[in-house]
Amino acid sequence: MHGFRRRRGLLVANFEALEAGLIADLVDQVRTMLSHRRAEAPDDPLTDLTGIQTAPSTPPEDPAIARLLPDFHRDDEQLSSGLRVLHEPDLIAAKDQAAVALLDSLPLGGGTVKLSEEVAQQWLSAINDVRLALGVRLDIREDDGEPDLDRPEMEGVGSQMFQAYGWLSAIQDSLVNALMD
Repeated sequence: MHGFRRRRGLLVANFEALEAGLIADLVDQVRTMLSHRRAEAPDDPLTDLTGIQTAPSTPPEDPAIARLLPDFHRDDEQLSSGLRVLHEPDLIAAKDQAAVALLDSLPLGGGTVKLSEEVAQQWLSAINDVRLALGVRLDIREDDGEPDLDRPEMEGVGSQMFQAYGWLSAIQDSLVNALMD
């Protein structure tokens, strides 16, 4: 991947097959995590009548999912809980929509990606979700520091996860710069 650039009104980049496969796999993993959270929604008889989806009132237990679905109000736990019940399904749906837009525009066998500005925004959202989830797993608190990869739970995968995180950061930066041009 040589970075995104603007060409004839589109944002264009080339991805090797392995690069496209890695992006697709990571985005699918985030989609799977969010679908598991969606499945935790309580049975609500009003959902059938109104079509309004609800979510659990408690924050996700998995820290990576909690990072993707933060509290809706920091100072009022009860208000946050009520807002979560009402708005988390829409947030998950928006994240899934961005992921699908990325996957639909990514040639899995590798090749050229050509994005409109609207789809580029979806890419930014989906890539950011993957970076946030990876950042939690790596215990990255700021972008300018390297994580402690010597932790026992990081044995064997920490370095690879950190390389993926850095590579996705470069893609994201490239896309942001191309959008600003």
